[in-house]
Amino acid sequence: MNRIPDKQAPTNLPPATEVLRDPWRTLTLLNLYRLTLALAFLTLFITGIGPDLLGSSRPTVYATTAWAYFAGVLFSIATTRTRRPTFNTQVNTLVGVDILAIALLMHASGGTSSGLGILLIVTITSGTLISTKKSATYVYAALATIAVLTEAVYSDLVSVQTATHYTQAGLLGAAFFATAVLDYTFARRVQHSQELAEQRGVDLANLSQLNEHIIQRLQSGILVVDEDGRVRLMNQAAWHLIGMPISGSQPPLAEICPELASQLQQWLTNPFNTPHSFTLPGGQSELMPRFNRLARDAKDAIIYLEDQKQVSHQAQQQKLASLGRMSASIAHEIRNPLGALSHAAQLLAESSTLAATDQRLTRIIGENAQRVNTIIENVLQISRRQTSSPVRLPLHVWLEELRDEFCSAEGLPLEHLRIDVQPRDLEVLIDPNQLHQVVWNLCKNAIEHGANASGETRIELRGGMEMPARRPFLDVIDQGPGIDPQTAQQIFEPFYTTRTRGTGLGLYLARQLCELNDAKLDYIAQPRGGSCFRIRFPRAQSAP
Repeated sequence: MNRIPDKQAPTNLPPATEVLRDPWRTLTLLNLYRLTLALAFLTLFITGIGPDLLGSSRPTVYATTAWAYFAGVLFSIATTRTRRPTFNTQVNTLVGVDILAIALLMHASGGTSSGLGILLIVTITSGTLISTKKSATYVYAALATIAVLTEAVYSDLVSVQTATHYTQAGLLGAAFFATAVLDYTFARRVQHSQELAEQRGVDLANLSQLNEHIIQRLQSGILVVDEDGRVRLMNQAAWHLIGMPISGSQPPLAEICPELASQLQQWLTNPFNTPHSFTLPGGQSELMPRFNRLARDAKDAIIYLEDQKQVSHQAQQQKLASLGRMSASIAHEIRNPLGALSHAAQLLAESSTLAATDQRLTRIIGENAQRVNTIIENVLQISRRQTSSPVRLPLHVWLEELRDEFCSAEGLPLEHLRIDVQPRDLEVLIDPNQLHQVVWNLCKNAIEHGANASGETRIELRGGMEMPARRPFLDVIDQGPGIDPQTAQQIFEPFYTTRTRGTGLGLYLARQLCELNDAKLDYIAQPRGGSCFRIRFPRAQSAP
């Protein structure tokens, strides 16, 4: 069975947060923008196809700054690939280099009137969005403002410009801080949106895993088949119901269960087609499929598999539980007067004046009172909820001890009760006392009903391992006439008996005791006559 893994599945984030999930990837994209910007500065200046204002005031400063900026961008790309130094250090350095380079280029191109200062808004915004410290946005705005004002003051002092542009520098500074406020607000919202989206993604992934966990533990079999007829999902119950197939990933349904694939194809052709139950070759379960679309417009189909015998068995168990409670109540009411009747018959039989015919009548009363008391004991045993204490039991050794005890009690020669267990060291997991009661009951029935044509009773206790399920079993086989198919369907029902003096509870109790130990008791018809009752023990790997 699948366990819910403690991991976070990929989440579907909004576009703004998806880019920011990997900060190094975002930094790489920003470096590509800076590389494009550096190439544009150089290309437009060298070819002369750009605006005349580029480098108009100080061409040498412009060229030197542009080449230095280009080299710095290449170095930044290299450090981003190596992820050394730390992320925040690289972001702060990048923003600082951009502010300095753009301020120098702006100074060499005529100052604030060149319009290059607007590029600092992009630098501030990008630095704010990718930095893990959102408060740094005000530091970036302050540095950019200082750089612009410094350039204006310096230009005024050296008289590079015909007129100072303090107003434009002040407006740019105000724009930088306004941008910082907006960037900070937007960045906080993006961060909150990212955290919320990631949390919802984790919740969705956990919900999906929980659904899978529940599906795997459903008693009903569930299969999801795609439009190509391949099994995309199959829970444990379905895997067991269709015979535990050994196949690779997404096997074709027609390969692991041809009958189910055929019914699915019929349903896909005609959704009003009614599915019918079927039994797999060599299987014990009668499977009833139900089909449905995974979604209204989906091409995938979902198949529900129910074990009809199991469903019928559960319904029967509910009925029997009600019957058991009612019978137990009645049995308690009968027991007291029955005890008085039996005691009176005993006292009457001890009378010396009683005639011989009356003595016979008192014996009949005593015997039938004892029979009724046996029925009451069996009914009360049904109503009691017994518990089991399974242990590992060496089957061959345990059967030899049982044979000695049973043959001694029933007067049966030892050679008439044969034991054959393969392998001899086979172990089963069951409560030994309850197994003793079951096997003793089955052997007792073999003595009463399983005599061969010569009148001899020969019983075989045969143990082994069912393949490929690797499930231990024990067969109790006699050489009698066997049981006709109609009777075989009813022998495990309570109070069903073919004898006039039987209670009809022996086999029912035996099956109940097996089920308490996760074992199964079934009747297997023999082609050459005789009866075979098989106990299927829990699988060997389920033992502790």
